[in-house]
Amino acid sequence: MRILFLTQVLPLPLDAGPKVRAYYVLNYLAQAGHEVDLLSFVRPGDSDQHVKSLSKICRSVHTVPMRRSRFQDLSHGIRSLASKTPFLILRDQVPEMRDAVLKAVGTRSMDAIHADQLWMAPYGLDCPRPKLSVLDQHNAVFVAVQRLAGQQFNPLTKALLRREAKKLEVFERASCDRFDHVVWVTGHDQKAVGSDNGLRRRECVIPIAIDASAHHPLERNGAFRVTFLGGMHWPPNREGVSWFAREVWPNISREVPNSVLTVIGRKPPGGLEKLSGKSRVEITGYVDDPEPYLRETAVFVVPLRSGAGMRVKILDAWCWGLPVVSTSLGAEGIRAIDGENMLLADDARSFAESVIRIVQDATLARRLAANGRSAAEDSYDWKRVYRAWDEIYN
Repeated sequence: MRILFLTQVLPLPLDAGPKVRAYYVLNYLAQAGHEVDLLSFVRPGDSDQHVKSLSKICRSVHTVPMRRSRFQDLSHGIRSLASKTPFLILRDQVPEMRDAVLKAVGTRSMDAIHADQLWMAPYGLDCPRPKLSVLDQHNAVFVAVQRLAGQQFNPLTKALLRREAKKLEVFERASCDRFDHVVWVTGHDQKAVGSDNGLRRRECVIPIAIDASAHHPLERNGAFRVTFLGGMHWPPNREGVSWFAREVWPNISREVPNSVLTVIGRKPPGGLEKLSGKSRVEITGYVDDPEPYLRETAVFVVPLRSGAGMRVKILDAWCWGLPVVSTSLGAEGIRAIDGENMLLADDARSFAESVIRIVQDATLARRLAANGRSAAEDSYDWKRVYRAWDEIYN
């Protein structure tokens, strides 16, 4: 089939969940014999080399610049308050992308349009309908915003987020109903987004998958770091790691005085940056290669209390052979077994105790790491898992 594949983020480098999902789906569709034309937004930091690498997979790659600013966000926020369109959707409506989609389908007859994430749904729906339209829902977006609202202390912020969640819920259901096929990453998200009009959508669940063979378990001697890895431009990551630093870390640092909390990821919040260098907290920001820090990591933490979808960071940690402590929500959608391939904890005290247990019990740490690696290899290999895409595109 000839497929026009629309993405909100360039699928390289593989440093975020949405990129990992899109990259391996692209790989699978291309290896399955489909002709894929990629049309993607790019940000200022995206590399031309990554575009060239994607050109080796796709028949063609075209990009549209995504430019954001605080002024633009404020403008979109005001417009969204006066309309039914959610802010998160409105700010990514770029005329140049709409023109590029129309040009792509006008230049070459497409059999299918594949919209990657909800943000690209309007572009997939606003052009002449092909034989097949597919929406890949990485998560139930309204659920992520709804959960984030529940963690807010500021009444105005809480009210605005709840309003946004309600608008997203309506928008998300209506968008899904207009696609021929909707693919979900987890059953939780599929259940959350019911149909607006009672239609029985063609739906299925295909989890995010990775290439476990690309990562080997790391040799770790004298590991002392408690590590969080994730972009903090995503509010659930920012909220979760801030909670961990504020409520959980002090208990760990008292019991394990040689440990260091290491936070890796772009755009750390100001409150965290103030802690850097104090109370054995290290904020690195974004790093191209986190491996030196991971080799010194005793415990990999996923302290998320909001969000939706799957956390690819857990799959990566399993591949690296790192023992993981996560909240139940952080491990949502993953075959997590408490005490076997990770430890689960949902309050500050039990989370701290779980981290301390692993640091102090080398046998437990080795067992969790080995079982996590096995789970990644057995259940999340893209070459096996993504055969499910054949049922949609064949």
